[in-house]
Amino acid sequence: MKITVIDYGLSNLLSVQRGFEHFGAEVEITGEHDKILEAKALVLPGVGAFKDGMAGLSALELTPIIRKKAIEGVPLLGICLGMQMLFDESDEFGVHKGLGLLPGRVELIPQTDALGQRQHVPHIGWNNLYPGGGRNNFDGTILQEVADGAQAYFVHSYEAKPQNPQNRLADTIYGGRKVCAAALNGNVMGCQFHPEKSGEVGLKIIKQFIVLAKAFF
Repeated sequence: MKITVIDYGLSNLLSVQRGFEHFGAEVEITGEHDKILEAKALVLPGVGAFKDGMAGLSALELTPIIRKKAIEGVPLLGICLGMQMLFDESDEFGVHKGLGLLPGRVELIPQTDALGQRQHVPHIGWNNLYPGGGRNNFDGTILQEVADGAQAYFVHSYEAKPQNPQNRLADTIYGGRKVCAAALNGNVMGCQFHPEKSGEVGLKIIKQFIVLAKAFF
């Protein structure tokens, strides 16, 4: 199975590559139009600011190509900033349009917790994953092999807020509030945390994405 990782200049590519290669997947890292158009499974990683990420995609004229592949039904996994860019827009350093593949927007994590006490932003470290969107479990998704309450590694100052609660695949709790940890809209899915840095839990997610991608074809 070939996994095509989109390179637009703001990604931790080596860790992502190693995660997929751990399960024998062939990994192609590219920003070339032809190779992305031929992809059978896409991964959009990313670190940094939303504005810079979308600018990177725009500079390479990749935005319409990614949208086209998603509409065609090709499995697409966004990681961290990559997940945020799947949404309609973000207010990080001004309002900026995203890929529009997951209805909703990205907003700054509140500076105070649910009790009104000041909390640390960014949210950094290990935190628990719980089924979101009214789910009782993660069956049939990339988190299928992940136990309720398992921990993953987060680094982010902004949080995605899906417009449709059913698009919330998983939540974590930060400052006494639910934060969207993973999102899903058909073949488009994302993890706010870093699977490639989340040990055995992350490897289970990477493996399941490969399984779902193989099933698609």
